Amino acid sequence: MKKLVFLTGAGMSAESGISTFRDSGGLWEQYPVEAVASIQGYERNPELVQRFYNERRAQLSSVQPNEGHRLVASLEKDFDVTVVTQNVDDLHERAGSHKIIHLHGELMKATSSRNPNDPKCIVTLPADNPVIKMGDKAKDGSQLRPFIVWFGESVPMIASAIDEVAEADILVIIGTSLNVYPAAGLLNYANLQCRIYLIDPKDVPYDQTLGVHHIKKGASEGMKELCELLRK
Repeated sequence: MKKLVFLTGAGMSAESGISTFRDSGGLWEQYPVEAVASIQGYERNPELVQRFYNERRAQLSSVQPNEGHRLVASLEKDFDVTVVTQNVDDLHERAGSHKIIHLHGELMKATSSRNPNDPKCIVTLPADNPVIKMGDKAKDGSQLRPFIVWFGESVPMIASAIDEVAEADILVIIGTSLNVYPAAGLLNYANLQCRIYLIDPKDVPYDQTLGVHHIKKGASEGMKELCELLRK
């Protein structure tokens, strides 16, 4: 069974109604990135940061996976599929994908402010009330914080993602600007025999020598076209 690896970004979930960060009207126009997505911002104003992510969870609970998510999951019938995602939502899981690497953390989880990557302190928030309040404690006694990789923090899952991409027979990139490192560098680990597809309605910078097949469509329509190509 051929190994199929997806690298997905904000454009994957945009059709579901999840606000993107960098596009016009995105979240970074409403909130300074350093205020809500850096350890310095958290230390300066933890209440603002908790409120921001509580709002993101409330939004997430109101949306559903789109057809693109579902088509990614459906390919598990014919391929050994791994999803490497920059997204912190759980829409791939809810669509039925089973092997998912979250590079930037998971919105529906909380962790220790003292040691965010301590597995003993990572907890899944209850779906019916996914709120972190000031005073909620992790197992180590520190304040619970979002299980999100903020700017300037290490990306502990990047090594696993590199291993998956290096072994891929087919690599599919969906809805990511390829601007955020280290995730943007994953393309460079694809082996020479790997077939690479890019699904994005916009032009995305990449090494033209890699022979990338660019499907200029959104996630759902692009996934339909990809499924047809993979059946041939």
